[in-house]
Amino acid sequence: MAWADAPDLFSAAAATELGRRAPLAERLRPARLDEVVGQDHLLGPGKPLRALVDADRLSSVILWGPPGTGKTTLARLIARASSSAMIELSAVSASVKDVREVTAGAERRLGEHGQGTILFLDEVHRFNRAQQDALLPSVESGLVVLIGATTENPYFEVNPPLLSRSVLFHLEPLSPDAVAGLVARGLEMLGATAGGDAVDQIAELAGGDARHALGVLDVAVALAGDGEVRSSHVSAALGTKAVRYGVEGHYDAISALIKSVRGSDPDAGLYWLAQMLEAGDDPRFVARRLVILASEDVGLADPQAIVVATAAAHALELVGLPEARLSLAEAVVYLATAPKSNRVYTALAAATEDVRRVATTGVPLHLRGAGYRGAADLGHGVGYRYPHDEAEGWVDQAYRPDEVVGHRYYSPSSHGFEGRLGARWWPNRRLAEHGDEDGEGASAGPAAPGGEVGTAPGPERRR
Repeated sequence: MAWADAPDLFSAAAATELGRRAPLAERLRPARLDEVVGQDHLLGPGKPLRALVDADRLSSVILWGPPGTGKTTLARLIARASSSAMIELSAVSASVKDVREVTAGAERRLGEHGQGTILFLDEVHRFNRAQQDALLPSVESGLVVLIGATTENPYFEVNPPLLSRSVLFHLEPLSPDAVAGLVARGLEMLGATAGGDAVDQIAELAGGDARHALGVLDVAVALAGDGEVRSSHVSAALGTKAVRYGVEGHYDAISALIKSVRGSDPDAGLYWLAQMLEAGDDPRFVARRLVILASEDVGLADPQAIVVATAAAHALELVGLPEARLSLAEAVVYLATAPKSNRVYTALAAATEDVRRVATTGVPLHLRGAGYRGAADLGHGVGYRYPHDEAEGWVDQAYRPDEVVGHRYYSPSSHGFEGRLGARWWPNRRLAEHGDEDGEGASAGPAAPGGEVGTAPGPERRR
């Protein structure tokens, strides 16, 4: 900014030299909104952001999108199209003091020149609550128009009061065609040519990130020397692009992993596992979620699932990465291919609801502890029948308070081991509920275990 206020020979020369040395993405940064590639849903004719900019009626906005989608470029172009002055701050280094100085400058600018102020705050998600609160009054009054840029979901990272006073615009990753257009511009600027499928290769592998694509092109041109850029140059320049995502991406990825395994798709499960590990997610978090899934989604359809998942978590602690990647992958494949049942999960939820909502007289007397002097005088344990004394190893007696006797929580599915478990246990339940095998239990509860898959409904409560 100081160079523009007091230009001299040395600053002009420095600016020229910096321009030559700047990364290709910086040199190709658009000078007008019409030159922006992608984001047609925001910048096309009549679209919301374009309409606000053209009318110079922009209010505070949050630009949210992946890296390399044009957030900084848009902020600068918006400011250039506006009559307001633009101040840039980085949330990484700015302090509350810096925010207050911007506010004071905005007041002077408005009072002395009648000019508004646009504050571009890059990585706004890095501002803590105190910093965001310091900015809020100026945004609320309209003294400062905020343009915040973030790669993180603002619903997670931006204070609700500040977010509610801003318009949220979501930038999408650039399409391969859009990236290819940028690469063509870069080749023209560099005076280079590309042959074969080099351009398409960059466009496909850039992941919608314009900055990354142009960085790869810059290196590939250097590797090609005076020759044509070929696929081999691109491959050498590309290296390995790290998977990057923030808080929202972390939870989206684990959600996709869990849903893929629940949906019995081992290949999808392995893909999301690989992405999370490549992105640097904590593998212990993944292991814990697999242990939870083993009980929640596989359950008694395959009791071995919890053993496999727990073993994978233990292997991770024992040997660490990278070797434990295989243990986690083994758990993902096993859980994905196992039969599924959530009946234990739903049974516990139904029982918990009764515990919370139904007032009872407590533990029935015959079930209370009788291992101390005077317990029998209180009636504790009186009338309890010991199942092991019975020939069948089972006895028909009440094990719950009267208020919830007959409330059904667990209804086994016919899937995997749970079908066999239910077949063994079902006759005793029917006998306990109806006293004979011709009662109405089959119509009120689940289908007899071992029947058609999917015929067993979720847990019912029968009064």
